[in-house]
Amino acid sequence: MLVWDNVRLHLVTPLREFFEANADWLTVFQLPTYAPDLNPQEGIWSLVKRDIGNLAAADLSQIARAVKRKLKQIQYRPDLVDGCFVSTGLSADD
Repeated sequence: MLVWDNVRLHLVTPLREFFEANADWLTVFQLPTYAPDLNPQEGIWSLVKRDIGNLAAADLSQIARAVKRKLKQIQYRPDLVDGCFVSTGLSADD
């Protein structure tokens, strides 16, 4: 199963052809173009961006380290992850 939003990049002909050619094993659910309220990962990225929003990074590797560090912190806070699911009406147990 693949859940995607309808960003123009996701709708290009080669991808549509791939979906059609693999419809026997691949189910694609397309969300509206921008639907953070339906997508739990948007909540996770919101937490990451909130934490590193004021980072004055010297280079891209420093940003990558900050993002990885924040994702690792979130990984050990299941309450935060569960909250991102709950806000969508989904459950991690589904």
